[in-house]
Amino acid sequence: MLFDLTDLRLFILIAELNSLTRSAERMNLSLAATSNRIKELETRFGTRLLYRESKGVQLTPAGQTLLHHAQLFMQQVEHLKSDMQQYNNGIKGYIRIFANTTAVTEFMPEILGKFLAQHPQVNVALEERLNHDIMRGIQEGTADIGIVAGPVQGDGLEILNFSTDRLVLATALEHPLAGAGSLPFVDTLEYEHVGLHEGSTLHHFLNRIVSEGGQRLKLRIQVRSFEAMCRMIETNVGIGIVPLSAAQRHQQTMQLAIVELSDPWSVRERSMVFQDIDTLSPHARGLVDFIREQMAQPAVDDGKVSAIADAVKKKGVREKKSA
Repeated sequence: MLFDLTDLRLFILIAELNSLTRSAERMNLSLAATSNRIKELETRFGTRLLYRESKGVQLTPAGQTLLHHAQLFMQQVEHLKSDMQQYNNGIKGYIRIFANTTAVTEFMPEILGKFLAQHPQVNVALEERLNHDIMRGIQEGTADIGIVAGPVQGDGLEILNFSTDRLVLATALEHPLAGAGSLPFVDTLEYEHVGLHEGSTLHHFLNRIVSEGGQRLKLRIQVRSFEAMCRMIETNVGIGIVPLSAAQRHQQTMQLAIVELSDPWSVRERSMVFQDIDTLSPHARGLVDFIREQMAQPAVDDGKVSAIADAVKKKGVREKKSA
């Protein structure tokens, strides 16, 4: 070991006070012990760290570098102490989740709200990641649970399907596609789209679909949430591909038409991923079971979207007549 925490604290203090004597007093060390610690640091790093002058000491360039890293290191130590203190304050569990955009913005906030209300001694970190980053995070052990949509492969990982997700087209009521009962994604590409931000799972997924077909997505604007997407779509800035759950929720407060996509990939399995469910902490296993219970509902009815689209079409016709 090149140093210990006392060495770092002492060195930071010397840099602040520019004095070995005052630093020794502040650390309750003798001047000789302080001087020896600095000499040992210089020997271990193989370079001078301090210039000794008549008015005190100054850091060498190497000393400046050590100071920078020492300050960062001590900040991390304080963060560690703070994080560990929570266990003394009654926190008994910590679960880290990597999830795709739909999970983070649509259903996980409600599920986690209920779960945490029932488990006040558990803390959860929920982070939005792309599918491949989610899988890598589980493989490397940096996350306990991953939530993905669509086909995924994870050698040595457990993949548990827990519900079905459907992507649909959302448009303004007056848009030419608003009355379509069902259409393929390719028929939307001649129109301008509203999309999610670059780092979202849905953005990457749709870009891959378009690239494979040798075409291009005409993105008029990109935003950070499905709510923002639907607001832009409502004002006819463009059309957009969103999860059915998001479209239905925002349709309650916005003037939107929902159109079914006929592409097979529009229906996607939602899955939870982990290294081994038997090795998860009791709280993490409890959350897995809780998610399955909360999401246990019939798969999306294929005729439901068309029925919604027909209703919206009739609504639009009535509104135009009354106008």
